[in-house]
Amino acid sequence: MKLHALVSELSVARAAVEGGATVIQLRIKDVSTDELVERGRPIRELSRQAGALFVVNDDVDAAERLDADGVHLGRRDPGVERALGARLLLGLSAATLDEASAAERAGAAYIGAGPVWETPSKLDADPPTGPRGLAEICTHVSVPVVAIGGIDASNVSECLAAGATGVAVIRAAAEARALRDAIDRASL
Repeated sequence: MKLHALVSELSVARAAVEGGATVIQLRIKDVSTDELVERGRPIRELSRQAGALFVVNDDVDAAERLDADGVHLGRRDPGVERALGARLLLGLSAATLDEASAAERAGAAYIGAGPVWETPSKLDADPPTGPRGLAEICTHVSVPVVAIGGIDASNVSECLAAGATGVAVIRAAAEARALRDAIDRASL
């Protein structure tokens, strides 16, 4: 493990919680479960201290080992039954209304819907749904919907107006205060 990666991940997580983030997702691709757990420990501790939920992306084993609050699984990721059995808060990704409905039936506690806009953070992302596609999903499922993909302070209000209960960001995580302020303004 590279120390600079850990410092960077932890500093971004710290900036996010200091800026008002209520959920921190550990999303590190292409590492072993052991490395994910090692790199996730200080972020898990930070989330506990901050009172933020801690969710692990794509890895039920790591979520259990880190005593995470939840796990977020992509549409093709295994582990739904195991996550539910472990009583982890389960988030599932959906790009269409059919996928969102299937995620809800599978037991998702929330749905990560999108990408709403193009995003450089995920090279294999589906075509953007736009606020209209997001609204369609929000209208037809009963679990909370978190908008994903290309979201920042300039467009977060469109996600909330479409019915999203929250937003997930990667690139804008370090600018959490501006994002939180935009959410608060849009919620008035």
